[in-house]
Amino acid sequence: MPRPAAILNKGAVALVTGAASGIGLAASKAFAARGLHIVAVDVSSKLDAAVKEIKGVDGVGQVEGIKCDVSKISEVEELREKVLDLFGEVDVLLNNAGIGPKSSAFSLTTSLADLQATWHQTLDTNFFGILNVAQAFAPHMARQENASCIINTGSKQGITCPPGNAGYNVSKAAVKAFTEQLAHELRNVSDVCSAHLFVPGWVHTGLTGAGSGNAKPHGAWTPEQTVDYMMEKVFEEGDFYVICPDNDTTVSLDKARIQWNTSDIIENRPALSRWHPAYKARYEDFIQSKQGLSARSRSRGRTPLQMETHHSPGPSRIDE
Repeated sequence: MPRPAAILNKGAVALVTGAASGIGLAASKAFAARGLHIVAVDVSSKLDAAVKEIKGVDGVGQVEGIKCDVSKISEVEELREKVLDLFGEVDVLLNNAGIGPKSSAFSLTTSLADLQATWHQTLDTNFFGILNVAQAFAPHMARQENASCIINTGSKQGITCPPGNAGYNVSKAAVKAFTEQLAHELRNVSDVCSAHLFVPGWVHTGLTGAGSGNAKPHGAWTPEQTVDYMMEKVFEEGDFYVICPDNDTTVSLDKARIQWNTSDIIENRPALSRWHPAYKARYEDFIQSKQGLSARSRSRGRTPLQMETHHSPGPSRIDE
């Protein structure tokens, strides 16, 4: 299989979902700066303004903005036909659309109908949105002449599953499992297309207050920093797992948290033992052994949920 670096040639085609803002917009502009044609996809009213920004990037190829609700397979099929009619192929697919309404595993106060509606809303976009787009385009990308790659945006919440938003965690855990399966199946049938799991750290986007004009917190990265890291790891190093750090969380701290989470299974500890009072001291000792400092000193006052994820999910469609 060719190295992903061979994909970023002038005139190649990048399709980005969730492209109206945040990471999606930053990625679209990064691809544009390398001379790629850009298909910017979103349902947001901000898409037209984003397309204008992308067109202003020096050296960009053709730019097309297409409104599409990726949770609806009929709209995704229409998107696929439009893109293939325009360009004939897709060289980079960044599956990046998502939403984050809060939902619990069960509820003592919310009706079952309302709880289920929130779960379906989250899964329809965060998981089925990625599934729909990947399954629509992968058969074409796997058989085209030029090298290609599919990059699915996940979340650390889909790996270590911190308490606070069960529906979001499940949706992103599904993205992780699906992308692993996709990478395996592509590896067995195609020598031109690869798959990659892109996991941002704490990023200052609309979900963390950027859209409200709030200043970027010190601990957060900008979307541009996050995209730069992804570009290096995918296109220069060919990594499958792209677990992004930020100004609060180092690569080694991420690895320690993931290792502890996996050890819950190996050691038969209670589910999510990291947040279990009986294991709090053991967890902090473990982190200290891996980091040379305590977990508490790393938190800088952030809650366990904030420490684990790159945003605090809100009610609107998001870009990662």
